[in-house]
Amino acid sequence: MAEVVVFHHALGLTPGVRAFADGLGRAGHRVHVPDLYEGRVFATLEEGAGHAQDIGFGTVIERGTAAAERLASAPVCVGFSLGVLPAQKYAQTAPGARGAVLLEACVPASEFGPGWPKGVPVQVHGMDADPFFAGEGDADAARALAEESPDAEVFLYPGDGHLFTDSGRAAYDATATAQVMERVLAFLGRIDAALGSSAP
Repeated sequence: MAEVVVFHHALGLTPGVRAFADGLGRAGHRVHVPDLYEGRVFATLEEGAGHAQDIGFGTVIERGTAAAERLASAPVCVGFSLGVLPAQKYAQTAPGARGAVLLEACVPASEFGPGWPKGVPVQVHGMDADPFFAGEGDADAARALAEESPDAEVFLYPGDGHLFTDSGRAAYDATATAQVMERVLAFLGRIDAALGSSAP
């Protein structure tokens, strides 16, 4: 069983984010889903991104990393889009972080330190024609991460939807999300197996 902390995207803690987290929980993992917006949920990306700007992206990151420290010991962090910021920072900087899954976003590793830490596995998932992921540099950052770190995997899916893993969004892609879930569960399984093999 892995300890997993799931960080929501710019719309807030939507039913679709909860549904994805529930899928991880049904597979036997202990999953925490902190609300970084303190109860607020938005209908459009523009509104949600505006709220994130209003409170400050630094505040989003601080709330996320504080929640990870409070809720779990040595977690795997999963971030959806905006939620990639706290997930990636925690995985890169917190001692004992066991891994990260970055959904539909990725920032250069240099944003949070000198590079991706050795021995911390990471997966990045995104659509190959998503105007946010593919068009704003995130896909390039993911490829650079894979070149830099042997612990990184990048998976691209055909399509242009953003938040395609949120079952409540028009961009939701059930087939691609099923592939994401399969790969994430395998990823968590490998982390658990590695931890078990290193136990005394």
